[in-house]
Amino acid sequence: MSVPLWNETPLIRSNYISRKLGCNAYLKLENLHPSHSFKYRGLSLFVQRTKEKHGPSVHLIVASGGNAGLAGACAANALGLRCTVYVPEGVAERTLDLLKGENAETVVIGKMYAEALAAAQKAIEAEENAVMIPAYDDPTVWEGHGSMVSEISRQLTAKPDAIFCSVGGGGLLGGIIIGCKEAGWDDVPIVALETRGSDCFHYSIALNRQSSSDFAKVLPAHVTVVEDKTENIVLAHFSEFSSMASGSLGASQPAAKVAKMALAREGGITCVTVPDELSMQASCLFTHDHKLLVELACATTLTPAYSPALFHKLVPEPANSMQGRTVVFVVCGGFKVSNEDIEFYKKLVEQNTTGGWEVSINEGEKLIVEKNA
Repeated sequence: MSVPLWNETPLIRSNYISRKLGCNAYLKLENLHPSHSFKYRGLSLFVQRTKEKHGPSVHLIVASGGNAGLAGACAANALGLRCTVYVPEGVAERTLDLLKGENAETVVIGKMYAEALAAAQKAIEAEENAVMIPAYDDPTVWEGHGSMVSEISRQLTAKPDAIFCSVGGGGLLGGIIIGCKEAGWDDVPIVALETRGSDCFHYSIALNRQSSSDFAKVLPAHVTVVEDKTENIVLAHFSEFSSMASGSLGASQPAAKVAKMALAREGGITCVTVPDELSMQASCLFTHDHKLLVELACATTLTPAYSPALFHKLVPEPANSMQGRTVVFVVCGGFKVSNEDIEFYKKLVEQNTTGGWEVSINEGEKLIVEKNA
């Protein structure tokens, strides 16, 4: 079996967050991969296995203007494989420069991602030796992402009380679920966070839990219910997105298999939807405390780290516990962030005059989180 392309990433204890929350808070630094995000794990494993199956002349194709495209290009470059990335018009010049830096060919086509994806699929059909790199809905991708849990299980001295991650289409979450099962951590609670306006996973889980709340029964106009007959579940399908994090979290619908695994796992999945501004606040505070830049999608994971009321709601302190809670925040990374973005986030957060933001938990339970809590 080939040696993985990724290196083990650090798990560090955050003194800042641990003091704020009164627990042992650890950060899994997935932003340190060559492509700056966790996606390098799963996509590089897919690329490796594709080379083993199809040989060195395989042509890898991916449709993405974001982290999946860069991760696929990095992996292909590391193995000396041809890679073409299809991106929609309007993609940042910096993104194109990064892709070209990994020797990837780029095709700019269509005004929306769906048009770039359609062009990529057409190219796959026209070339016998071309293979599409999946962004998130693939068992090999989940397997690769799950390797981070194997690392965490070696890096921690005890089983954590919770693992926090962001979720869009479900690739990262699928990996964490599989990794927890392999580590004997199937009972460890997972908290999956999304931003309002890109929360297709949260809606999908609520729909299948058959909640009587309005959250699952009164859907926004841009959300429709679709049936997945293979997994025998229903999914929330988004036709548009309103979150600024949708560039990374904005999947039209989640991977059906991941949703099914989430519904069935012993430790459960707690779904949380937060407003963009709360993620922006977390991004600014995390940058200040840890001197690291992370995308808004990644900062969404960190919202409970900077909101004690939300954290204590999600991870109640166990009765008669002599040991403090231990939690892991997956710092999933992402390259689409800059110092200018952080300054912009600060200004938007400062404009909030209500003093707090509404958060939705599981079947629609509401919690008001105070500004700069």
